[in-house]
Order: sequence, then structure tokens, then C-alpha cells
Amino acid sequence: MSDPPYAASGLDRSPNRPAPGRADALELSIVLPCLDEAETLGTCLSKALSVLRDHAIRGEVIVADNGSTDGSRDIATALGARVVMVAARGYGSALMAGIAAARGKFVVMGDADDSYDFLQVPKFVAKLREGYDIVQGCRLPSGGGTVAPGAMPFLHRVLGNPMFSAMARTWFHAPIHDVYCGMRGFRREYYIGLDQRCTGMEFANEMIIKASLTGGKIAEVPITLHPDGRRAHAPHLRTFRDGWRTLRFYLLYSPRRLFLIPGLALIALGIVGYGIALPGLRIGRVHFDVDTLLFASLAIICGHQSVVFAVCTKVFAIAEGLLPVDPRMERAFQLVRLETGLTVGAVAMVLGVGLLGYAINLWRVQAFGDLDYSLTLRWVIPGVTLTALGFQTILSSFYLSVLGLRRR
Repeated sequence: MSDPPYAASGLDRSPNRPAPGRADALELSIVLPCLDEAETLGTCLSKALSVLRDHAIRGEVIVADNGSTDGSRDIATALGARVVMVAARGYGSALMAGIAAARGKFVVMGDADDSYDFLQVPKFVAKLREGYDIVQGCRLPSGGGTVAPGAMPFLHRVLGNPMFSAMARTWFHAPIHDVYCGMRGFRREYYIGLDQRCTGMEFANEMIIKASLTGGKIAEVPITLHPDGRRAHAPHLRTFRDGWRTLRFYLLYSPRRLFLIPGLALIALGIVGYGIALPGLRIGRVHFDVDTLLFASLAIICGHQSVVFAVCTKVFAIAEGLLPVDPRMERAFQLVRLETGLTVGAVAMVLGVGLLGYAINLWRVQAFGDLDYSLTLRWVIPGVTLTALGFQTILSSFYLSVLGLRRR
């Protein structure tokens, strides 16, 4: 399904949140997002309804319709499913609204294109009954699943999905092998606690990442992916667009990899540069002079800014509920307060201004005439760098204090 412009940011401005509890709660709600799925919707609903009947599961089937014009709603109503109209476009928007309307203790979601076999729903329910918070389907052989011929594009099967699944395991410790699988089950109450924001295709990734970061109990069950049964229109997925959106989402949820690690690397590179350029070392025929010092200062300033962004992003994400509370940051802020940052920044500025003052005095001694730049720039460049770093540190300290204010 196509996503609204704001969905590209990954955040829903007004997420559909389920009510915490329902007096008429069922055991299971099967939710299908739908946008012009008339060709395959009937098959999916027939299987989903037969599962409830044949396995004596007290439940319901919900079609979250995202603006279909091909009669999908009529098909759903005729077969006995409950239709929820969703005005806001987007895969995540449709699922949020469908889950918000669900009355089941458990929810199993799956696409309405007949690529998922809803007769496999009992496998998910069994795991949920065992106490798992989320039960993720796995279509890939690495997790015991099966991809039928023609069911998944080659690039998705051998590169995109395995790579992003491996990144989810490595970066967020998600115990899954198929992060993109759209068929999954979860406890409804647990889903409410995740407070999901993404209205686009990142909805599925957000669920797994948030659950992994907050210590959710996640199981994986192997399933078979079948070829898309639709012929009237192409699949909603776009390989490179959706791949970029996934990578971007991962980076936004990992300030350490997006900002902190590159920043520390730049600072380390700058320090090495200073170590060889300040004394004007020669390595072979290469002379490291003040030009190298300028490059080293640039690396340090950019690295410092990147580290500050990492801390600010982390604080903001925790305050907004996008990331769980990090005990390490809590301890750090108990030790390092606003006054600490202001003091460090002020000291750096004083040192920087002092070096600049010394350089000006050298110019005065020369009667404000020509200078030996190889000498004076060894004072000017560090002075400018320290002054800039001190100024950035003071401003950043105030900004972090604002971000860290707890909302009442």
C-alpha cells in the first residue's frame, strides 16, 4: 500500500491505539490490511474463518480497508469479516486501525494477497498460549521456512531480507531470521505497551526492534510463502525504496552506529593528525605540516558534533518512548550534569582564546608585519579548534538539559 508523505519520517502523528481492555474480549483477532485485494481476499478470509471454526477458537476476522475501490469491502462483509475503514494511507496505518478495533487477547496479522496461508494460524496461537509476546513467521530456509518458486524476488531472497535480518540480530539482538515476514502474532496488551509510531512499511520492523530492545519474549515459527495471487496490480513493495527506508529506520533507532561510532572515529583520526602535525614530523619524503593540522582540526570538530548528536538523539528517543530507558545514560547523567558541561566548555574556550591571544602577541612582536605561518598557525589552529569545541559544548549542554526535562 502506498504511504502518506509524513510516513517517510517513520512517525505517526496520531497513532490508532487500542483500548487497554475489552469486556467482550475474544481469544483471537485475525487482522488483514487491505487495499484493492478483491482477487485474493476471499481465499484468505475463507481460510482464516475456517481456522476459527475447525479449531474451536473464539475469535474474529478483521479487514482493515485502506480505501479499496474494487469491491473488497463487499467481499469481506459477505463472508462474515468485520470491516474497519482506515482513511490514513499506509501499511502501518491500516494495521494500527485494525488492531485498535480488535477484541482478541491475541492478534495474528497477515497480508491479503494469498501469499500467506492462514491455515497456519494455529501454529502462532499455540506459541502465544505458551506465553510468548510476539510470534514471528519465518519464510527463509535459515529459520526453517520455505519460499515457493516465484514467491519472492531474487534480490529480496538472497540479499535484502537475509542482510536486514542479520542486522536486526546483530544491532538489536532480535532472535529472528526473517524480519520482513508480514505474518506474525502477538499479545494485544503487549502491543499496546510498544506504543508503535510507524505508519508505513516500517511498522513490522518497529515491532520487532522495540520488542527486542525492551526484552520481549519472541518466538519464530517456520511458514511457507506462496506466490502473490493478484494479477490486477503489481505488489506494493518497491525493492530499493523499501530497502533504503529499512536502512534509514535501523540507523535512526541506533544513534550509536549512526552518530557515535563515526564521531569517535573522526576524533581519533584528528588526534593522530595532531600528534604528527604539531611537531611537523616527516615520514619518508612526506612532511606533515600545518595543512595536516587543519584537516585534523576539521575531523575533531566534526567528530565532536557527531558525538553530541548521538547523545541528543538518544535522550530525545528515550523521552519520546521510541527507545527504552538506558541505565548507562541514567548513570552518566547522574555524574555529568549541566554545570559539568558548562565548566568543560568554558575551560576549552579559555584555553583556545589564550592560544589565539598568544598568536596575536607574536604578530604584535613582529610589528604586525609578515609572519612565519608554519610557526604561528601551530598556535592559531589549535586555538580556533578549542574555542569552537568549547562553544559547541556549552550550547550542547544547555540543549541536552532541555531534552532531558521530564514531561508531566
